[in-house]
Order: sequence, then structure tokens, then C-alpha cells
Amino acid sequence: MRYKLKNSSNIINYFTSAYKGYGEAGASIRKKTIKSFKAQSGSPNEDINYNNFTLRQRSRMLYMSAPIATSAIKTNRTNVIGMGLKPKSKINLNILRKTPEQAEKWQKNAEFQFSLWANDKLACDATGINDFYSMQQLAFTSQLMSGDSFVLIDRYKPTAMRPYSLRLRIIEADRVSTPTQLGASYAPYYTDGKASNGNKIFDGVEVNYNGLVQAYYISNKYPFESGRISETTKWVRVPVVGEQSQTPNILHMMVSERPDQYRGVPYLAQIIEPLLQMRRYTDSELMAALVNSFFTAFITTEQADKGIFNNNTEDVPNTIVNPDDEYVMGPGAINYLNPGESVSFGDPKHPNSGFDKFMVVLCQLCGAALEIPADLLMKAFNSSYSASRAALLEAWKSFKMRRSWFISDFCQPVWELFIDEAVANGSLVAPGYFSNPLIRRAYLGTQWIGPSQGQLDPIKEVTAEILSNENGYTTRGASTVKLNGSDWDDNMVQITRENEKLSIAKSQLNITLNLNEERDDNEQNAKGSN
Repeated sequence: MRYKLKNSSNIINYFTSAYKGYGEAGASIRKKTIKSFKAQSGSPNEDINYNNFTLRQRSRMLYMSAPIATSAIKTNRTNVIGMGLKPKSKINLNILRKTPEQAEKWQKNAEFQFSLWANDKLACDATGINDFYSMQQLAFTSQLMSGDSFVLIDRYKPTAMRPYSLRLRIIEADRVSTPTQLGASYAPYYTDGKASNGNKIFDGVEVNYNGLVQAYYISNKYPFESGRISETTKWVRVPVVGEQSQTPNILHMMVSERPDQYRGVPYLAQIIEPLLQMRRYTDSELMAALVNSFFTAFITTEQADKGIFNNNTEDVPNTIVNPDDEYVMGPGAINYLNPGESVSFGDPKHPNSGFDKFMVVLCQLCGAALEIPADLLMKAFNSSYSASRAALLEAWKSFKMRRSWFISDFCQPVWELFIDEAVANGSLVAPGYFSNPLIRRAYLGTQWIGPSQGQLDPIKEVTAEILSNENGYTTRGASTVKLNGSDWDDNMVQITRENEKLSIAKSQLNITLNLNEERDDNEQNAKGSN
């Protein structure tokens, strides 16, 4: 009886609360406007992993076929990654007890060693196709399209020309899946699994009882991969970190939007439907405008022979031919009709005068969801200076945030793995590096420099940065990165060299001018004495 009474109390509380607070607002079950709005949501595994395979395929197809989707992903890639994020070593002088000169020498050596590896495709890419900076573009683009991407840490035998064993292998999201005896083609539909050690597997991600990620499962082929259907599907379990080294074996790049989420959501997921409708609408308008541009004459005749016009359709460019190849539509095409036949056309009123305004509004809505202003999404800057600058500033908040995430997931871990190997093989000298984690962290400080925001009015924005520097609101180094993405220290070294060369050139020029003046004076004196 107590149990029933308790349940009855809960039921009463539930129905009485329907008239209070949110029960009279967004949670109302009585209002006509929203009582039919039956929203259902489950765990991240149910809401995301069960639907991710479909989301990935649709996202990729829109990237391939919808210009706005392509622009959204490429705009992010160009502004977040650009030509690649370059490392600038910034070790901790206080912890390491180094002078600025000693620190600069160590940092320059570390950066040079890294460039030896990063700029060589065969030295950094396990497939030998991309250098480190092109791999950044690939990994980031793949993450946006598929929701997440992975980088497997490989090791190759060092050689005299390539002294570092570190190699990176980018793995696309589809290949990380839950093992099943049915093969890779069924993996998208069996996201849940259980490891041999009792851990749960969520769409290829193994987690322990605390929810901590332990390993990833990578298949040897893609789901539904043609040409390899008969090949046996195998999965390899890759632990997150090495058992002895405790350094990463695999890197996972994703953006979390819910707790207990282990796989990422494609960047375009929230706007797949409007993007698809925009593509269909654009295709329809394009075809309607194309048909409307055709000028075709139709002639009704009593003769059996319809003349030669219909027999020369191959010479008429951009024609539309019916399945029987009897009638064509095209610029200047002429068709003879059989007795009793007639042609009538609808009045489509194309091109649609409201097409551009409607598309702009849709782009604004999609841009708001993607955190990209419509001006930047469409690459059409028709607003005032203030409006365009506000749009760029708002977009760069998102770009900087995504850059920070990508550095944390990909760039910085790779830098740390490289420095580990450089110190281990003696290319870099770092006493206490492997024995004291505090010292190791002090050596691994890094700043990653990427493409800058750019300026709409360089004079105003450079003047503002000068005033900020003079009043201590920012540093010259930060301003240099913001204005053009370069390094202030490197700029000062180069400017010093240029000033020295300019000074020498001016001295030589002055000497030459003085000699010429002295020669002219001597010539005039000689003429006067004569």
C-alpha cells in the first residue's frame, strides 16, 4: 500500500506541476500550439551514435553537391588552419632557470628540428602524401564533415636522412566502429558492444566502468566498401596510451556537445534539411531559367515529311531532347508537329525575382547555426564597414575557439611526441626531462601561430594596436600575430639585419656622393686656374 500511495503521489505531483512554471510555457501539455510537439531524447549514445552513420553520409554528400555546405566547411578550414599552424617554442625560464639567450637558443633548435620532420612528407605522414601542415587541413576537414577524425601514431625505422621514427596516419570516422561478427557492412547498425575485459563499447570507443576511454577499435576497411566485400573484416584494438610510455597511441579530434558523449557530430548536422532544400530549390530555379531561355518554334503541317530541322539536333547546342528524339528544345530549334498536335506552355514567371532574397535569408539562418555570418558564408561583402567588421569579429570568435580545440586535440600532442623523441635521441638536450614531469612540461610550452583575422581598414586597426601597445593593453607579440600572423621576435631579427644593410648601403652611397663632389670641385678649380 505504501508503494502504491507513493506512486500515486508522484502522479498527482506530475499533473499539478503541468500548470506551474514551465508547465505553462515550453513544457505545456495543454496549449494547442505545442501539445502536439512530442519531443523525445535519450542518452548521447542513442541520440548520436545510432544516427551518426546516416549523418556522415548526408553531410559528405552536401559538401560535394551543395555550394553553401562546401563554403561553410572550407571557410572554417581556411580561417582556422590556413596554410598550417606553425609552432613557436615558449619554454618556462623560471622553472628551467635559463637566461633569455639560452632559452632562445634551445627554442630555435627545437623549431628547426621540428621543421626537419614536419616539412618532409615521407618523414611525418605514414602514407607519404602530405606534410604536417597539409595533414592539419585534412584532419580538420574530415572532423567537420564526419563529426570526428583520428590520428594513429606509427613508428618507422629511422634513417640517416630521416632520423625520427614518428609517423602520423589519419583515420576517417567510418573505420572506427564496434566489432561485430557480421562484418564492416553491419557495423553502423551495431554500435553497442562489450569488450573481452567487460568494458562497454560505444561506436568503436571502449570505456571502463567510470566512463574513461580505454581504447579505440579500427577496422581494416570501410562499411559497404565495393571491391572488398568478400574480404574478411578485422578490427584492431588500439589503447589510448602506451602501457609503458604512457604517451598517446591515437589522437581523437571531436567537439563534445553533451556529457557522456564519445563520438562527434558532423558540423552540418543541424542544417542538413535546409541545405538539402536549398540545393533542390537552386537546381529547380536553374533548370526553369534554362528552359525559359530556350527559343523554340513549333510548326503544324499536313505533310508527312517534317523537314530537315528535326534531323540536325546534334548541331544545336544545349538542347533538351525527348526520349523518342522527335522533338527538341534549344536556342533556335524548330520542330514540325503532326496534324492535330499542339504545344502549350505554363507560365512559370522565371527567373523568380524573390530568389536571391529568399536564399539570403536561408543563408543567414544557416550561418547563425554554424556561427558564420552570411556575408562570410556567401563571400559577398555588401554591407557597411561597421557591419562587415562586426561580422568578421563574430566569426573569428568561433574560428579562434575551434583553433584552440584543434591545437589541444592534434597539434600540441604531436609536438610533445616529437620533443620526446628528439630528447631521447639526443637531438635536444633537456636535463631532467624524463625524470621530472614539471621540467618536462616546462620544456613543452608552445604557441601555435596560424592565419590572422586580416583588416578591413589597415590604418585604423594598426593605429589601434599601436595605442594598445603604448598603454599596456596588449603586447607587440600578440599584436603581430593578430595583424598578420607572423612572429614579432623573428620580425625584429630580420628588421635589424635589414637596417644594418640599409646603413651600409647609405654609407657607401654617401662616400660615392662625396667622391663625386670632390671630383667636380677639382675639375672646376682646374678650369678656373686655366
